[in-house]
Amino acid sequence: MGFFEKIKNGLTKTRDQLKTKIEWMVSGKPIEEDAFDEIEEALILADAGLETTELLVDSLKGKWKRGLIRTMDDIRSAMKEEVEKLLTPIEAPLTANGSKPFVILTLGVNGVGKTTTIAKMAGIYLKDGRKVLLGACDTFRAAAIEQLDVWAKRLDVEMVRHADGSDPAAVAFDAVKAAKSRAADIVILDTAGRLHTKANLIEEMKKIHRVVAKEVAGAPHEVLLVVDATNGQNAIAQAKTFNEAVGVTGIVITKLDGTAKGGFILPIAHLLRIPVRYVGVGEKLDDLIPFNAKEFAEAMFE
Repeated sequence: MGFFEKIKNGLTKTRDQLKTKIEWMVSGKPIEEDAFDEIEEALILADAGLETTELLVDSLKGKWKRGLIRTMDDIRSAMKEEVEKLLTPIEAPLTANGSKPFVILTLGVNGVGKTTTIAKMAGIYLKDGRKVLLGACDTFRAAAIEQLDVWAKRLDVEMVRHADGSDPAAVAFDAVKAAKSRAADIVILDTAGRLHTKANLIEEMKKIHRVVAKEVAGAPHEVLLVVDATNGQNAIAQAKTFNEAVGVTGIVITKLDGTAKGGFILPIAHLLRIPVRYVGVGEKLDDLIPFNAKEFAEAMFE
């Protein structure tokens, strides 16, 4: 299955909700101004957020007033165009070049699929012929270390770990140091996923920043936040908090295939403007797909 088909399948619930709501109002009828109230409601139900929804609906109304929207197909085409325009600035693939090792610090609350995402990313880099090393910095949960260890063995990559309850920054430092001595290309650091509002977690992230920067200039080179699409607007709140605290440079969206809230990516583009690196559309290793604005917009309204 190609990338577009995977995205299209992943957005099925979101697309069906939008389609049902909008078509019920406008199918077979002349398009009147009150049709845009239905479009607004459909976008809000898809978790596009009020501000972003208003921006999109205002653009659609402007096209309607200029005679550019007359049919359901026109609405679909116009929405696709406006969504692509909104998402294009956050389409920025993660190249992981420019430093050896390239250090990726992953963030995210518990349950978003962070460890699985790390494994999928490692798989992508391994296919590209890169040497990958993992750092188990979530020392507060033995299960997290064990889960990462299972993936490391499955992928046949090295992993640096300390005892449960160890200083996460010490693990990060040792992982980066080991990557240098073993000529690894990529280091991916897993971190604790406690609530993003906890001040001690934020301080922990800042400490990791400091210690890895001492070992490798400019590290971490990517601060990657993993968010769960099924959380909708709560994921936006998490992204805001993490970004303000440690400066998120990229986002991975997981579980897109399990929600009708796929519209939440729109305020990420409109309000946060943080690049979306990957979207997850399934459980398999190859179900992590580089984000593409055009394909995403087409899949929302195809």
